Amino acid sequence: MLKRIKPFYIKNRFFYACLGIIVFFVLSFVFPRWFNIVKLLLLVLLTFSFLDVLILFFTKKGLVAERKLPEKFSNGDPNQIVLTLENYYAFPVFVQIIDEIPVQFQVRNFKINRKLDASSISSLEYELRPVERGEYHFGKLNVYVSSIFGLIARRFSFDDAAMVPTYPSFMQLRKYDLLAISNNLHQYGIKKIRRIGHTMEFEQIKDYVIGDDLRTINWKATAKKSQLMVNQYQDEKAQPVYSVIDKGRVMKMPFDNLTLLDYAINAALVISNVALKKQDKAGIFSFSKKVENIVVAERRTSQMNLIMENLYNINTDFFESDFSRLYADIKRNITQRSLILLYTNFETLDGLYRQLPYLKGIAKNHLLVVIFFKNTELNALITNKAETIQQVYDKVIAEKFAFEKRLIVNELKKYGIYSILTTPENLTLDTINKYLEIKARGLL
Repeated sequence: MLKRIKPFYIKNRFFYACLGIIVFFVLSFVFPRWFNIVKLLLLVLLTFSFLDVLILFFTKKGLVAERKLPEKFSNGDPNQIVLTLENYYAFPVFVQIIDEIPVQFQVRNFKINRKLDASSISSLEYELRPVERGEYHFGKLNVYVSSIFGLIARRFSFDDAAMVPTYPSFMQLRKYDLLAISNNLHQYGIKKIRRIGHTMEFEQIKDYVIGDDLRTINWKATAKKSQLMVNQYQDEKAQPVYSVIDKGRVMKMPFDNLTLLDYAINAALVISNVALKKQDKAGIFSFSKKVENIVVAERRTSQMNLIMENLYNINTDFFESDFSRLYADIKRNITQRSLILLYTNFETLDGLYRQLPYLKGIAKNHLLVVIFFKNTELNALITNKAETIQQVYDKVIAEKFAFEKRLIVNELKKYGIYSILTTPENLTLDTINKYLEIKARGLL
């Protein structure tokens, strides 16, 4: 519905013209002959202003604009917004578009300038990149139209107030959707894992062909059919895969305006989809002071929607996480041996040692993979040449923290706990790599 809040506003060009006339008017006291020039300029300005108002307001329905929003935003990804403008004027116009975008983006100078042809329909796009989950409320779509004179602008305001929820990165989900069933995973940066041996989940008996493992020959079937027959095995299926997300204070650290918590949520969504494509069971839960957002690992059709909704609703105040509560809940509720992908962060060995007894307890009954992050902000300090004493001190401290991260990996390995030390931007790929490696090696 078209709604005009303020019918017009005077553009800067009009004020500059008025300023010039005032200057000539002041100078006319020194040069009296200039007074006639002032009157002529004032008459010309008023005439053109009147014509500008006349041609802009002569058409009642001069312009119609519409904002087309997606059903939901993908967190951490560029999302396209489409604006459609229909010009009903019989002449070209210049428009300035001011869209009242959600306050979460903190953009106060959003403007788009375009020229529209006479009696035409145009569309344009712009992108918004949300960095937190939740509801994003749009205000009005304001369009200021001016003619070739550019003295007066007519304002159209379209009451298109709307809300768009921001979900975990479903764009990443689509990107990696086919990787789970693709035979060319290395083309997408995912390494190929050489299978060591084979799993013992029987699939069928088939005719022997050159290249089959001789150890899988089925001698009874061979004797019956008088030709070589082999047993064919497949990857074990229906194995539970849980993404466990630490939503404590260690996950508040930002990277590229996105918290580590949101990187973990995006990766958990993708790995859950990959696990389901691999015929495994996928589940998730988060923890801080207590375990929440629980989705039991299943293979039902609606599982991904259930996981998506629970990841969307993860809220936290970034308190200290209680690993003892996590250990107790896993021991009580997850009775089948499962793959536990634990997204957390350890900055020092002392931080690991406080939680190590609980991690060892989880690893006794499950295959535990601890996923934590490199501090990428330290890379500049480590790689840059130190020229002052302070820079030397900063570089030594940065190298110490980076070294401790590698020590944490070795410490976890001592107790049979797998780990992934990764950067936030590579989190999803590295997690998929580790999952495929575990499946290929039959470790679960």
